[in-house]
Amino acid sequence: MKHWGSALFPLSILAALTLLTFWLRYATEMAEPRRDGKTRHDPDFIVSDMVLRKLDQNGQLKYTLRSPEVRHYPDDDTTDLQKPHLVHEYAKKPPVTISAEHGHTNKGGEQVDLVGNVRIYRPASAKDEELTASMDELTVFPDDETAFTKSPVLITKGKSWLKGVGMQANQQTQTYILQSQAVGLLESKHARKK
Repeated sequence: MKHWGSALFPLSILAALTLLTFWLRYATEMAEPRRDGKTRHDPDFIVSDMVLRKLDQNGQLKYTLRSPEVRHYPDDDTTDLQKPHLVHEYAKKPPVTISAEHGHTNKGGEQVDLVGNVRIYRPASAKDEELTASMDELTVFPDDETAFTKSPVLITKGKSWLKGVGMQANQQTQTYILQSQAVGLLESKHARKK
């Protein structure tokens, strides 16, 4: 009868050396981490009291974006905005203002994600009463003059109000479509005043 205990010790040493050899081969083939700073998410510039004006093809002011502080990040070409204030200008309609606590633009700036006390405001005109819309977050496409949210929304216009979850907004046509759970109170212009 053979003693397997004496044969297992050299085999376990051989197995350990084989595993160590594979690990050393893998460790030496691993790519070195980049140390050039390109993977860091640090701003390459910070602008205070920024004002950006966009003109249309006729040279008319389309919108103005203001922010007390803007930080641009080169690693993903994004921008963070502190208290962004966007005003869409119109020739024959009142301006529409969108504001929030924080904003974040994607690469290229076509999309602005607003969070924290987001508010859309349109002042009263000869035809319409003042309108406000409040929500927690809003995604805005400034060039298209459109926006959407999936968060709860409260819209007030004079004494009328609407609540719902999710909204599509078009600033050019000044329409606001609630997606779900819409409830509200609409005051008729033709109702008898007492």
